[in-house]
Amino acid sequence: MEEYIPQLGRMVYTPPNGPPPGVRPNQEIYQHMGRDNIFKMCEDFYTLLGQSAISHMFPDTPEGLKAASQRQAMFMSGALGGPPLYAQIIGPPRMRARHLPFVIDNASRLEWLRCFKKVLEIPEIYDFPADDVAGFIYFLEGFSAWMVNKETPSETPHKDQDASDSADGASQT
Repeated sequence: MEEYIPQLGRMVYTPPNGPPPGVRPNQEIYQHMGRDNIFKMCEDFYTLLGQSAISHMFPDTPEGLKAASQRQAMFMSGALGGPPLYAQIIGPPRMRARHLPFVIDNASRLEWLRCFKKVLEIPEIYDFPADDVAGFIYFLEGFSAWMVNKETPSETPHKDQDASDSADGASQT
């Protein structure tokens, strides 16, 4: 569903299934990793984002990327079972609302996920429990799907689109 948001001056897509229902990563991850490793993981993640196909969505200076990574780490602290630093320092997360100013389509979401998965290829660097990586990625997949606010044509086939068009990849992108 799309609706016009006057404050943004554009149409905004809302995913049909709503926010992910109560899916959270293992709440013991924070205890295993500790604050410093979470901050380092997020800093490395933002370094990759700054070099990615969606780098235009992020600060273009090392200082700006580091500040953004610190906000991400504050959020992750609470999400991984630690203190809710984001809420304590910045305020209620309301992540979908905070991301609305950025046009996020599914391709952008997938690039964001690719960068996070890349950072987690060697979880031991951050003392991230290897057994929890799959569950954490599952959380990120649902969470990131809720951030999508621009529908792409390939996500909604036209009623008159022939089934063979979808099967051979000829649909619009």
